[in-house]
Amino acid sequence: MNEHPIEGLMKNAMESIKEMVDVNTVVGDAVETPDGSVIIPISRVACGFAAGGGDYQSRETDKGEENQPTSFGGGSGAGVSVQPVGFLVVGNGQVRLLPVDGNAIYDRLIDMMPNLIDKLQSMCSRDKNKNQEGDSNIPMS
Repeated sequence: MNEHPIEGLMKNAMESIKEMVDVNTVVGDAVETPDGSVIIPISRVACGFAAGGGDYQSRETDKGEENQPTSFGGGSGAGVSVQPVGFLVVGNGQVRLLPVDGNAIYDRLIDMMPNLIDKLQSMCSRDKNKNQEGDSNIPMS
């Protein structure tokens, strides 16, 4: 059985979408910064596809000819949306996701929390060491 023309339309459109959208569209090419960090862009990709058509018989079928060839009319279309989500930053012994949208303040705070806790702990231990050194310099009477 011969391939219906709509199958060719759909196959062509799907191959075109496949060429446009690959894994490098979602996870972009890594970029290395001078300090040794690696930045990887992350995107959200959405695709839509539609195809349709119909077979039409010519008006000459009224003359009694039953096996007259039909004409085909159809079309297809596709749409691709690529939205940046953020950047994955790998460096200085940590991995961070920096979101693109400005409303991600809570995500940013959660991401910064381990560094903040480490700094507070180091400040507290420094103050504790200073107090212990200061206590040892006090002469006993």
